[in-house]
Amino acid sequence: MSRMLLKTLRDAPADAETASHKLLVRAGYVRRTSAGVWTWLPLGKRVLDNVSRVVREEMDAIGGQEVLLPALLPREPYETTGRADEYGDLLFRLSDRKGAQYVLGPTHEEIFTQVVKDQATSYKDLPVILYQIQTKYRDEARPRSGVLRGREFQMKDAYSFDTDDEGLAASYRLHREAYVRIFERLGFDYRIVSAVSGAMGGSASEEFLAPAAAGEDTFVDCPKCDYAANTEAVTAVVPPVPDVEHPPVVELDTPDTPTIERLAAHLGVPASATLKNLLVKIDGEVTAIGVPGDREVDLGKLAEQLAPATVELVTAEDFEGRPELVRGYIGPQDRAFPYLADPRIAEGTAWITGANKPGRHARNVVCGRDFTVDRYLDVVVVEPGDPCPRCGAGLEIGRAIEIGHIFQLGRKYTDAFTLDVLGKDGKPVRVTMGSYGIGVSRAVAALAEQTSDEHGLCWPREVAPADVHIVAAGKAAQTELALELADRLHAAGVRVLVDDRTGVSPGVKFTDAELIGVPTILVAGRRAAEGVVELKDRRTGEREEVSVAEALDRLTG
Repeated sequence: MSRMLLKTLRDAPADAETASHKLLVRAGYVRRTSAGVWTWLPLGKRVLDNVSRVVREEMDAIGGQEVLLPALLPREPYETTGRADEYGDLLFRLSDRKGAQYVLGPTHEEIFTQVVKDQATSYKDLPVILYQIQTKYRDEARPRSGVLRGREFQMKDAYSFDTDDEGLAASYRLHREAYVRIFERLGFDYRIVSAVSGAMGGSASEEFLAPAAAGEDTFVDCPKCDYAANTEAVTAVVPPVPDVEHPPVVELDTPDTPTIERLAAHLGVPASATLKNLLVKIDGEVTAIGVPGDREVDLGKLAEQLAPATVELVTAEDFEGRPELVRGYIGPQDRAFPYLADPRIAEGTAWITGANKPGRHARNVVCGRDFTVDRYLDVVVVEPGDPCPRCGAGLEIGRAIEIGHIFQLGRKYTDAFTLDVLGKDGKPVRVTMGSYGIGVSRAVAALAEQTSDEHGLCWPREVAPADVHIVAAGKAAQTELALELADRLHAAGVRVLVDDRTGVSPGVKFTDAELIGVPTILVAGRRAAEGVVELKDRRTGEREEVSVAEALDRLTG
């Protein structure tokens, strides 16, 4: 360490909120270059490379072939698929001195499709799995949490190309099994959950999530069965609607009740008896979204289900010149706007809702009798205790970091670029694709979140920057022994980090060793002259004094 570019910090950056952000900076793994852009220092690069190595080994094991595509890409392919618009402001756009339009790649589906179109002409050329570990770019409005959410990041993206859906399903299974091995080797606590595909497109989709307080994803877990899903992918369980005869609609005088809370209090009813109608604009058209009064609309879920349409909340200007839009008293009956609703607003259910008149509501408004729904969308915010779609038990909700995502893309991209090969019968066959991503740099931060403690980082051995951190706690004799042990361990194939710094107190060295987080700490201290050293397990804190010979046997055995 006396020659390593490494400077540890006693204090975390003032803007750091997550454990990984604080510790990776304090321990000298990364340094901020600009907002959302990070420099990987020697220790950090070792961990990043170790994650990449595990990913490569498991991808190669399923027949993946590694390539490297450019990060600077022509914009035209992304316009062909519509993703230039779908990504919106997240896409870095630039032009060269001649005016040609480019992007910095967020993902590479389009380019991989073009590569295979150029290289594969027959069914005999398929199936094929291609992958790369590449720098990706997204123009995040508010990059935060250190390397967890940056504008530049390392990602492994893989793509499978098959001639039929059965082949795609087989490729998907191969990747799913490889991901299980990858995340187990890396030492993750993780969940595999059902997910939505978003801007990637496709059908079947699963996420690999690392539960962590710093996570930006929320997921549900069923305590009774193995159901797990991103909250955006949870489907509502709608109870059967009783077949009853409802009284006719009654209009109510409800002054100063523009909110569900005030309405429920005024009438002395639970919020669940009311119908909440949220106005949004879908591609500029004012539309109402109906949900039970005790639930909230998940705008992210709504946007996912309506993509590529643009969804935004209405503003005061949208009410101007629209007398039928009575703010706070909107109802789906006698409406002059499209009406979308949650599946709980089923035919035969009765509600208290706005009467489309100022200060007036209506009771006994029945779906199917007094109003209709143009389209049902499962868009409410999932809450703890909601029934599991599989077994009916109450769901639990947690936060997690997305570390991997796999998709059965189908033919979205091969249709866009007419990627066909000649089939066995000599006729053209449209190729089908899968897409499989792992956030390599994000995995480093996610592991830091899951495995760190109050003293610092605590890496799983597979990804740690070294196997053993040797601390020379004393003067020349201790340093001499530490360097000798480092040479002997290195010769035996053990990765070693040795703290041979002079002028640094043993206390500082011990603190830095725990902060840096190598799995095993070996201390050449006060009994070095007797041939005795201390071995400490970084995770458990267990320590033991052993002879030099025994220490070498344990660490090389």
